[in-house]
Amino acid sequence: MVPVSCILYPETEPQIKMSELLKRIDARTKLAGTNKLEILLFTLGTDRNSGRKETFGINVFKVREVMRVPEITRAPDMPPTVEGMVSLRGVLVPVVDLIKYAGIETDIKPDIMIVTEYNSRTQGFLVESVDTILRLDWSEIKVPPDMLLAQMGGLVTAVTRLDDGRLVMLMDVEKILAETTHSDQHEIIFSSLVPLPEERTIFFTDDSAVARKQIERTLDAMHINYRSATNGKQAWEELLQIANRADAANLPVKHFVQLVLTDVEMPEMDGYLLTKNIKSDPRFAGIPVIMHSSLSGASNQELGRSVGVDEYVSKFEPAKLAEILTRRLMN
Repeated sequence: MVPVSCILYPETEPQIKMSELLKRIDARTKLAGTNKLEILLFTLGTDRNSGRKETFGINVFKVREVMRVPEITRAPDMPPTVEGMVSLRGVLVPVVDLIKYAGIETDIKPDIMIVTEYNSRTQGFLVESVDTILRLDWSEIKVPPDMLLAQMGGLVTAVTRLDDGRLVMLMDVEKILAETTHSDQHEIIFSSLVPLPEERTIFFTDDSAVARKQIERTLDAMHINYRSATNGKQAWEELLQIANRADAANLPVKHFVQLVLTDVEMPEMDGYLLTKNIKSDPRFAGIPVIMHSSLSGASNQELGRSVGVDEYVSKFEPAKLAEILTRRLMN
């Protein structure tokens, strides 16, 4: 556990520098395949209607820095939850007000911005405050109950309860970005995808409904059969069932599934441990594992390679995903 106060600059420069923390690649490499992650906790204010203050979390690997909110330049034709743009070292970065996006009615004006990177795109998230960095085990992080999913409008993909009793919710950042940056608009690309000449089946897993929809659209356009799961634990259990069925039929697993596509961040079991399990079971020999994630940095790709990932593709790039699937499935 690393208190944020340990990474605060003095009051004269109220910026929370995380560069040193993010440079600890060797330490984080050891997390790959151990089903652990580190999250930054933050709050969005107390809702004046419910009186509740919710705690949220974001993977530290997605955080570039945390700072006081700089001057925001308003821009026309932006979704209502996008406050505008800020200039960070000469680069214009869109800023999303997570308090507005989550529908929290509060009198608090956010003065903290979490600068994040997804799919090599940088954006700022306005929050009330940041709290602590925690190291957790994915097995402690669960799929949200239906009531919470309905209450949060599908915004939350996972939850965990801390020792102090607080419930921490992990946001579906793919959903936020799709709805605030129109990153899911790929109609022309989908229509241009070429079907495979031979029948193929893949297994994919992702906890984001937005990401699953785009994967399905890509696979449907390519006439690829698929089975899917919403987290790594469910995926591994289903893959074991397929392997057992193959054993009973005296056939290789590759007869039933020719490729596995996995997200990284998932409740109960992450993509690193799922990949490690697949690569450790000789029955899955010859079946490539493709990591499909918004964690697009080079260090994350290195983590994937350390557990045996065959290839890496960023989310929301259907043309690139189609190219890799074609190449891998038609070999």
